[in-house]
Amino acid sequence: MALLHRATLRPTKLDLLTTWLPGRSWYEGPAGVDVVSPGAYRFDDPAGAVGIETMLVGAPDWPVHQVPLTYRDAPLDGADVWLVGTTEHSALGPRWVYDGCGDPVYAAALAHAILSGTGQAEQYFEVDGRREVREPTVTVLASGAGDTSVRPVGEIRRVVDGDSTVILTDSVELVVVRRPAEDGAVGAAGATLSGSWDRQPMTVPLAYARTL
Repeated sequence: MALLHRATLRPTKLDLLTTWLPGRSWYEGPAGVDVVSPGAYRFDDPAGAVGIETMLVGAPDWPVHQVPLTYRDAPLDGADVWLVGTTEHSALGPRWVYDGCGDPVYAAALAHAILSGTGQAEQYFEVDGRREVREPTVTVLASGAGDTSVRPVGEIRRVVDGDSTVILTDSVELVVVRRPAEDGAVGAAGATLSGSWDRQPMTVPLAYARTL
């Protein structure tokens, strides 16, 4: 389960993405236009140290893009190229925000979610000592066989960033579809993570995982 905080971020996640997205080769939309998000979904970090959220985002009337984000309380060594920006969280303090495709914690969480069939984490707030569940804005389905003994992902060996971003690790190849409402990842193989959201009622591929 993913614990959320009723907090403010300065700058906000959408502020960061409005600046960062136009510099990506796979982004379709104008620069200098505030982006909007129709939904997001989360995974759990078993260690509880890294926040993992995948946002669907784009300029109004332009394609929706998929951006996995990780939130850390300190910089990730060797990951400057994947840094989206920094923000101040009113409850947790400074956060370093990364494109998750370059973060091994995200790679491990994505592989487990797909291959074990668990999908997204339930999101909740703590209110007066009790859990208040937040309804998901994206419906996510995983085609994995439900095997909870998924091999550890290990180190990220290589990332090829593009319309479909390929993450190669010690034990699994992952593919993240950057514009999921379009054609998906042509030729991608393996178990699938699919999703639907408001204005996208038909389920479309979001990511793939193939063991090596």
